[in-house]
Amino acid sequence: MGSLVKTFIFLDLEATGLNEDLPKITELCLVAVHASSLKNPTTNDSGEIQLPRVLDKLCLCIDPVKPLTPKASEITGLDNELLRTCEKQTFDESLINTVIQFINRQAQPVCLVAHNGFYYDYPLLKTELLQQDHDLCSSILCVDSLQAFRYLHNEEKPRPEYIKGQFSLIEIHRKFFGKEPNFSHYAEGDVLTLILAFICKADRLLEVASYKRWGDIKPMY
Repeated sequence: MGSLVKTFIFLDLEATGLNEDLPKITELCLVAVHASSLKNPTTNDSGEIQLPRVLDKLCLCIDPVKPLTPKASEITGLDNELLRTCEKQTFDESLINTVIQFINRQAQPVCLVAHNGFYYDYPLLKTELLQQDHDLCSSILCVDSLQAFRYLHNEEKPRPEYIKGQFSLIEIHRKFFGKEPNFSHYAEGDVLTLILAFICKADRLLEVASYKRWGDIKPMY
């Protein structure tokens, strides 16, 4: 299925808390990468994989109205006062139209890619959209990169010893590049980290990934 996709849109959300907190989105980032850039990576003089030169980005901070949990604020560096001071708008129809236009602008068909997306990012985005009586096109494909990386790991090590957190973006980046990513826990930084790691094994990841349609994603709450 992945071989038919022309554009992969990497997605990350920051929010007011975890699933059980009934969170609201505080930051959203979409970065579109053409399939040719994933499958034909560029490297620097040292042979290290680089981000594709052609990237479309949409990054927005959002006033969630709902208070952030202390932990979420600590991790993301965002808080309600800062978002209000910067006069950020809520998750509204204007934002939804911007996201839809961004997706429609890309070469079709597209596939969303999010780390732990099936558990968190996709259900939360679906919730926010439905609360505004909107939704994305039901035929859009979705992939959870965490599941794909885990599958590859189990394939390479048939009896792996599971270590908590070993499939976090930081740990995956460390595995491929021998160092921690430059930026973590803000939406654009996490998306760019994911793209770099994904490119390292793109062909195999796209082959083993479990694909869902957006229409099959259930809202978080």
